[in-house]
Amino acid sequence: MTQRVSRPAVTVHALAHAEAALTAAGPAGVALISAPGAAGFLGPAWFLALAAEAGRRHPGAAWDAVLDCADAAGTALAAIRAGARCLVLAADATGFAAVAGAAAEAGVVLLPSRPPSLDLARLDLRRRAGAARLAAWLAMEAPQGSPTPRAP
Repeated sequence: MTQRVSRPAVTVHALAHAEAALTAAGPAGVALISAPGAAGFLGPAWFLALAAEAGRRHPGAAWDAVLDCADAAGTALAAIRAGARCLVLAADATGFAAVAGAAAEAGVVLLPSRPPSLDLARLDLRRRAGAARLAAWLAMEAPQGSPTPRAP
């Protein structure tokens, strides 16, 4: 099934990023998205475990894990087998239709492109400005049209 992400999305590269996003997430929650193509170079299990651990540490937060498979259909199929519930696979990827069929059968959300997201690797979340930018991003309604929130 192809759909869109209904929560504000942030790109996370580490457990600390995921925890910061879950801490700052409001009632709408947050979509934790892996780095572009991360499923291919880190494997699906790593990111799924990272998201699950962050969720375990923040049981009241609403979140989704979105694993980016770039244009690798085989990696996307492996991610479905590993238990991913939401994937990004480039719409022009060879094998997209087959992955879409497998995703629909497994009840997995398949996104044909990355949703706009705030990349937490570009922020110093220990500083007030970084935390404020994350909070502003998460306060916007998804899907966002710009990766940079406007200053209040």
